[in-house]
Amino acid sequence: MKAQQARTLFVEFFARQDHARVASSPVIPHGDQTILFTNAGMNQFKDVFCGRETRPYTRAVTAQKCIRAGGKHNDLDNVGRTARHLTFFEMLGNFSFGDYFKKDAIRWAWDLLTGSYGLPADRLYATVFRDDDEAWGLWRDAIGLAPERIVRLGEKDNFWSMGDTGPCGPCSEILYDRGAQHSCGPECGIGSCDCDRFFEIWNLVFMQFDQAAGGARMPLPKPSIDTGMGLERLCMVLQGVDSVYETDLLSALIDKVAALSGRPYDRGKDGLPHRVIADHIRSLAFALADGAFPANDGRGYVLRRILRRAARYGRMLGFHEPVLFRLIDTVAELMGDAYGELPPRRAAIADVIRNEEERFGVTLDQGLARFAAITAELKAAQPPKRRIEATGNITLPSPQVSGSAVFLLHDTYGFPPDLTARMAEEEGFTVDQAEYEALMEAQRERSRSSAKFADVLAGGIECAGAPPTRFRGYDVLSLATEIVAAAELEDGRAAVVLAETPFYAEAGGQVGDKGVIEGPTFRITVEDTQKRGAHYLHIGALEGTGLAPGKKVTASVDATARAATQRHHTATHLLQAALRAELGTHVEQRGSRVAPDRLRFDFTHFAAVPPDTLRRVERHIAEAIVANKALSVCVVPIAEALAGGAMALFGEKYGEEVRVVGIPGLSTELCGGTHCARTGDIGFFRILSEGSVAAGVRRLEALAGPDALAVSYEVEDTLERCARALKTAPASLPAKIEALKEEIRALKHKSAQAGSQELDRGEERLGAITAAWRIYAGAGAEELRAIWDREKDRVRDTVLALFGRSESAVNLLVCLSPDLRGRKGLHAGKLAQAAGKAMGASGGGRPDMGQSGGKNPAAIKDAAAAFLAAARAQAAESA
Repeated sequence: MKAQQARTLFVEFFARQDHARVASSPVIPHGDQTILFTNAGMNQFKDVFCGRETRPYTRAVTAQKCIRAGGKHNDLDNVGRTARHLTFFEMLGNFSFGDYFKKDAIRWAWDLLTGSYGLPADRLYATVFRDDDEAWGLWRDAIGLAPERIVRLGEKDNFWSMGDTGPCGPCSEILYDRGAQHSCGPECGIGSCDCDRFFEIWNLVFMQFDQAAGGARMPLPKPSIDTGMGLERLCMVLQGVDSVYETDLLSALIDKVAALSGRPYDRGKDGLPHRVIADHIRSLAFALADGAFPANDGRGYVLRRILRRAARYGRMLGFHEPVLFRLIDTVAELMGDAYGELPPRRAAIADVIRNEEERFGVTLDQGLARFAAITAELKAAQPPKRRIEATGNITLPSPQVSGSAVFLLHDTYGFPPDLTARMAEEEGFTVDQAEYEALMEAQRERSRSSAKFADVLAGGIECAGAPPTRFRGYDVLSLATEIVAAAELEDGRAAVVLAETPFYAEAGGQVGDKGVIEGPTFRITVEDTQKRGAHYLHIGALEGTGLAPGKKVTASVDATARAATQRHHTATHLLQAALRAELGTHVEQRGSRVAPDRLRFDFTHFAAVPPDTLRRVERHIAEAIVANKALSVCVVPIAEALAGGAMALFGEKYGEEVRVVGIPGLSTELCGGTHCARTGDIGFFRILSEGSVAAGVRRLEALAGPDALAVSYEVEDTLERCARALKTAPASLPAKIEALKEEIRALKHKSAQAGSQELDRGEERLGAITAAWRIYAGAGAEELRAIWDREKDRVRDTVLALFGRSESAVNLLVCLSPDLRGRKGLHAGKLAQAAGKAMGASGGGRPDMGQSGGKNPAAIKDAAAAFLAAARAQAAESA
């Protein structure tokens, strides 16, 4: 049975039992800071189980995409080494929210496995919690399972909890006996070993208790059901294969890796790279499709670790150019029918991965060489002793890779520490994790910023018992209200909570309002407004006395600042629409800051936006401003909003009802911010800058209104000053600048020709290609470039190495003559790297031009010889 059929059978079976079909939530958990990735089917229902949210159904079924690669649930180190561990997997689950309980959960699980899936009943076993007599009895009496095939286990194996407190309960696992041929030995048995004979298929969790902080458990008024069955594991059994990697969910990816590398897949140790890459590319594809991006912290760092682990295994298969991105089409073909977000984003996902591969590729080989040198020193000092079992429980210690070496590989070459640890293990070494952690903590301490004011404030005002703040700022900018909580802070500052307020509290990228709160004997100049739960904190400078809860006050927002903020917020919505129109629908917001003085907008895109495109974006917005369209605002159920095409902000958590801001024919977004009444209120719009903030994420800064017009005037004034200085008209500045550049270039050439004496030269004919080198006295990088500019039109079929030698340094420039550019097998950057290595230096660059430099002039002839040797190898490959 294929995976697609198995997935469909599961969902349809429970739909017939009146379960609502609920789509998989993203693998990036929106609004849940307790986990890095969605790692179970129940994640999206956590608030339902805890009583914080209600849904229009009490039964649900899902096929949930999951990632376990960080935090408490982390299978990263086991991937490819066992038959069943993956970082990405699908979890099939059925759920009851105070509806049915153990009897139905057990009966339906048994009927589906033995009926729809056709598993032989005599190969199924069940485990129950040691004290769960009810579940034991149901398995024996309702299902007819023999008592010897119902195993009682302890809390570690068969009791589930959401955390230290909250819903929890016993669970029952269903296992499949794969046969004696998979036994680990005489002691093999459920609860006695962890081998793959008795294979866990499905876990049924019976949430029936509420655990208090002290550990006491009280029965829940409405017990619930949470089940999870790994689709890959199920398919392993249904398809009769020995590994999840041999199922139809992963085998095509492994075949693709084998085809690209020319290395046939091996079920044993030699197939480890194939398995790791096949698994990791699925995690990367789904995480990127759901809006995550590689970064240096949080889940972005976990993704970067996954990608770099895969890249290193790619090196083991002989890949020295980016290759992971070439697997995305295969992932989309395998999973696109079930998860429709993949196919339209495949190109964007591939771009991010290729960009990351290229960046890491620059340091990967250098880092591997450095690691080889570190382990060579250890081997020379003491041969490695692999961690083998001796008599009893004694293990022989292994020499350690120092924590400082692990830190160096991480900090300088970008090697995640777990990758270094795995590489060390493969060489028979351990790593000094304690020293590494100490070095990392010292670095964190140096860079740790001071706590935010809001964090300090949190302990200074008591809101418990106060009613939620009622926000009136959509309709009014000033109102009479009452203080419900207050605190005087240091430096003459204060924080207050009002019964109702016109002040917008910072959220969704829009900054908090400023203004004034006036009481009978005091005045607060509000500098910021922040949310704490359901309460709005108004923070600012206090004048006067008598600040206390119960005081009547007048709260007034700074109308000028609010109007500027609204212009920027409405312009941000138009900006996203214009970017999607010009660049494509892969553009999604990744962050923003909407303030009175400017707007900042971060969005997904994989290259710099050209100036002419930015001008077209500005034109889109100018046309919308001139159209003077009236904005629409409504509050509707979230399902209705999303079905109507409203865009949601990545990372935000929304309630069952949402506020929708629409600009007819242009934009519809979920948004709680404040806006102009009409697009014409924006007045004028100007983009200030565009740049990169992370791999695959760009940032635009812009201005709206009078400030944008002021910037345009500043630009005109600057052009006028430049024109006067160069004695020309503003329209003639480009031609004038080009003429000056050409004059400077000619002077540089003349200087290089006069000042750089050729000391030595050599060349070698390599078939149709000539490899030549020259050494110049005192030539720096600029002089070498000038020499190349002079020579490049005079040479053909030539790879040329230009050395500049001084008393204490060497500069190197390697170039391909223009007619050789694009020739397969020729790479100037790699030739520079080979020559640089001979001088004890690094090197690299593009296929057509590479550079190096070192502090060892005595080795310059060795470098020239290394250049020729590397050129011979490349010429042979390109022939």
